Amino acid sequence: MTQTILAQAPEPAPEPVGTPALAPEPAPAAPPGKENRLRALDGLRILAALMVCTFHYAGKGQVERAWGQSPKELFPDLSAVATYGSLGVQLFFVISGFVICMSSWGRSLGDFFRSRVTRLYPAYWAAIVLVTAACVALPSVIAPLRLNEVLVNLTMLQQPMGVDRVLGVCWTLWVEARFYLLFALFVVWKGVTYRRVVIFCCLWTVAGVFARVADHPLTDELVMRDHAPFFIGGLALYLIHRYGSDLLLWSIVGTSWLLGQRYSTTALWDPNATSVFQERSPYVILLLVTFAFGAVAAVALGWLRWANWRWLTFAGALTYPFYLIHEHLGWFVIAVYHRKFGLEPRLTFVATVVSLLVVAWLIHRLVEKPVGPRMRRMMKRQAERLRTSS
Repeated sequence: MTQTILAQAPEPAPEPVGTPALAPEPAPAAPPGKENRLRALDGLRILAALMVCTFHYAGKGQVERAWGQSPKELFPDLSAVATYGSLGVQLFFVISGFVICMSSWGRSLGDFFRSRVTRLYPAYWAAIVLVTAACVALPSVIAPLRLNEVLVNLTMLQQPMGVDRVLGVCWTLWVEARFYLLFALFVVWKGVTYRRVVIFCCLWTVAGVFARVADHPLTDELVMRDHAPFFIGGLALYLIHRYGSDLLLWSIVGTSWLLGQRYSTTALWDPNATSVFQERSPYVILLLVTFAFGAVAAVALGWLRWANWRWLTFAGALTYPFYLIHEHLGWFVIAVYHRKFGLEPRLTFVATVVSLLVVAWLIHRLVEKPVGPRMRRMMKRQAERLRTSS
């Protein structure tokens, strides 16, 4: 669930060199330094985070321990809507495909690796510390993990290691990390071009289909057959943004949408599910998956260029730390506000979201901004020393 979810807003992409072999007459890209920041993407990111947050506070079964009773009784109307908030993850993945393609253009493999590590880990480590401290202070909401499990969580490799997660949402980071790895190995390694991105999208789509036929856990982990369509759609939409529309790119987007809606419907439409408070409609799921692709397509086509408010940049900067801490840390805040101080449920809901946004701002200001660039400089100096000594 991405940063893009998980990814920082992209830097302006440099002018493409030459005409891609698979693009007959691409529309010219914006000159270097002239491409406006796509603030609409920041808006979509914070929207996706708030969707997931609403699901975790009013639509997910486990939150009963924080409220002391079922949110279905506290928020009968909101609960029915909140159950669809988990589809914000699909929106995150489409955005991530778009942003990673944009931000990796013209970068070396080393630059790409450094940017991902320094973007993801500082806020992630801060979130691990905060949530672990909350578990120790208030174990009645969530029991703390053992020390060895917490330490493994610092690597972001807890899922393949079979270790419980400190952060409930970090399963999406493992999905994002595998996307970065695949994109780095098959595209960034040789340099990002139109042709390489298109071939990668096509081969990844085919691999996902074969992985479903094989139905083996290892191939599923490597290919990510269920999540791949959302990243692939985002990659193709960035090419549309950069080079203009063509039939091949829209075919990739359309195929990704068709495969993505199938996965989302089969995974989330379960009348017997006990993890949510309300039964989901397959038609609403289809509508929200269509919105995820359509919203990013609107950015790609320039239809949301008018959404250029500066506050969206600020909101986008808070998205990643807010996404990391909102679930489990939010449950502790709900328990304190509602059960300890007796705050009214709706006021508790709003106060919790605001409180977590403030904490996210503190993580961004005190951890991400100073630590990320410093780590990047240190890693770059180390790489230069190794290069000169070899």
